[in-house]
Amino acid sequence: MQNILDRISNIKDEDYFKKANLHTHSKESDGRQDFDTLIEEAISLGLEHFAISDHNTLSGYKNSKYINHPVLIPAVEFDCFYQTSLIHILGYGVDFNNPNINEICTKKKSETEYDIVRLFHSRHPKDAIEKIHKAGGIAVLAHPCCCSVISLNYLVKKLKSFGLDGIETFYPYNRHRGIIKFHSRKKPYILAEKYNLIKTGGTDEHGSLK
Repeated sequence: MQNILDRISNIKDEDYFKKANLHTHSKESDGRQDFDTLIEEAISLGLEHFAISDHNTLSGYKNSKYINHPVLIPAVEFDCFYQTSLIHILGYGVDFNNPNINEICTKKKSETEYDIVRLFHSRHPKDAIEKIHKAGGIAVLAHPCCCSVISLNYLVKKLKSFGLDGIETFYPYNRHRGIIKFHSRKKPYILAEKYNLIKTGGTDEHGSLK
């Protein structure tokens, strides 16, 4: 866990998104690009840190020919439900063969693709964070400005008590997430500083990187 924590902590703010993109999706979930093709695009673009964070599955990593490439950081994005809000927890640096994290990964393709299906099969964030840690990874709150809570501070504080390690601070908020936002884009950075959380970022690309 410490190695991945150190690696991501050492990524500079200005390196997002030119050298680092830690939030993308492939055909293994709801993306439109092949898993290995995305990695090839990341390499050709000169990225130094790259993660494919497919929804509720690590299947792409188990079949990738680039799994040992130094640019790659194994990742997953879990759909979680807490109180009245659907939230997403990213896991970075996880051992994708670890039985603990595979226990909460889905076996059904529909639970990686469709929002409504994923909603009804969501996890508790405490369980997701614990499983990510047991797999040697770190847990990060994804696109926090879109969390439908009155107090983002309260949510982050609660997730921190569950073991949250970071908060996605560098995020473009495109498409529907650019319209449905509940908090200012400055807030995640402020909360990361307040609760001593690492800052991560990614484009949430669902197509080609080019």
